[in-house]
Amino acid sequence: MLRSHWPELAEASRVLVPFCGKTSDLLWLANRKLEVVGIELSQIAVEAFFNEHELEFESESHGKLIRYQANKHSISIHCGDYFDFESQPFDALFDRGSLVALPAENRPPYVEYTKALLKDDAYRLIITLEYDQAAANGPPFSVTPDEIGSYWSDMKAVERNNDIDDSPPKFKEAGLDEVIETAWASPLKY
Repeated sequence: MLRSHWPELAEASRVLVPFCGKTSDLLWLANRKLEVVGIELSQIAVEAFFNEHELEFESESHGKLIRYQANKHSISIHCGDYFDFESQPFDALFDRGSLVALPAENRPPYVEYTKALLKDDAYRLIITLEYDQAAANGPPFSVTPDEIGSYWSDMKAVERNNDIDDSPPKFKEAGLDEVIETAWASPLKY
């Protein structure tokens, strides 16, 4: 979905990737000449990202977080609590695993904090899952279209598919045969 729905952005546009883990999506975005900034709580995941991709890096304190900066790519990952991260506003957001990682009561504060980190015209691509939480509970959690609309009224579903085969085994074990993965995109404003 990232490859299908990510637009061509101006070189050096800054992209925020919250709760990034060790996803290779960071490298994919950086290879498009974008400045990619991930935030991740787990130091193990941060160091695994750099080690698995054989990327040399340097680390230093950056406010309350530790910033890991790749030496030859425009990728940095800030390790620590997302709500302690501070930065100039970003041009774009890629949320593959953040919103779905949070229980319902934690999502509104996450969205408000994320909005504060983005430029008003920032492009946003958010991937959500939708399933019967009465049968199986998250994480990852189900996020409905109405909930997305309550946070960002301009977001449109650009792709939907049943992702049960790539979902955690607990979903099939609970009897689910459908976990809908949806890509939500904002209009490109520049």
